Amino acid sequence: MWIDTHCHLDAGEFDADRNTIIADAQAAGVHGLVVPAVECATFDAARAAACAMPGGAYALGIHPLYTPRATDEDIAILRRAVERAMGDPRFVGIGEIGLDFFVKTLDPERQQFFYVEQLKIARDFDLPVILHVRRSQDALLKQLRIFTPRGGIAHAFNGSRQQADMFTERGFCLGFGGQMTFDRALQIRRLAVDLPLDALVLETDAPDIAPEWRYKQRNSPVELPRIAHVLAELRGMTLDALSQATCANAWRVLPRLAGAMAMVPGTGIESESLLSARSLSDAPGAPTSPISPSQSGSH
Repeated sequence: MWIDTHCHLDAGEFDADRNTIIADAQAAGVHGLVVPAVECATFDAARAAACAMPGGAYALGIHPLYTPRATDEDIAILRRAVERAMGDPRFVGIGEIGLDFFVKTLDPERQQFFYVEQLKIARDFDLPVILHVRRSQDALLKQLRIFTPRGGIAHAFNGSRQQADMFTERGFCLGFGGQMTFDRALQIRRLAVDLPLDALVLETDAPDIAPEWRYKQRNSPVELPRIAHVLAELRGMTLDALSQATCANAWRVLPRLAGAMAMVPGTGIESESLLSARSLSDAPGAPTSPISPSQSGSH
């Protein structure tokens, strides 16, 4: 069993064959998937894409690349959407948010404004965050020290070992996906091998960051097991051990994901995920109220 912790299944690239992709991913063993929104206009689409797959989940947030067209009012819209979504077991956190210092046309101050305001929402609702970290690790960490959200995932991590350790010390896992499959990705591969196993989660970032065998083509969650195979070979471990570890890691840093995946019939996830959720809820600082049922290189 595999969990794709970052997949923009709501993207237009999947409009023609979304249901086929979901079926093929499930057949390949992908039974959990997180769809992060990228702006207020995609909140409903992210939720709908998550609901199309048993074990699908979603996050709500404003991506740094979408800050040029975002307004200050979008923060209030996000807060209201999060408040409504707290009753939905498929809702797992705030994301995709963060900073992008690779795209030079983006206003750094505007990005910082949206990043900080969304960290405040995550803190207020005791939710993890899914972070966009492209060339911005130190600036992200600076604000994490101030606002201390529940942890989460540093998506498509490509920083240093020191930066990686700073994220994991703050309750984050690091997302590894298609970039790791390229022989030339020496730094990412070194991190994938050297980091503790409990620091890693798997992702595709589909339709972006395609693996080596689909270079310059559309990526999809169907590729996750083969990406996992690359990681298992790099670390010299079995696929079964990697599956168990990365799923447990995803449940740990996105505690509400256990509730979403408990909907998957016939996989054994029901008992496994709920036990994971129960142990997390008993941990110090965990919310005391139970989860009740009910509510996008650019990604």
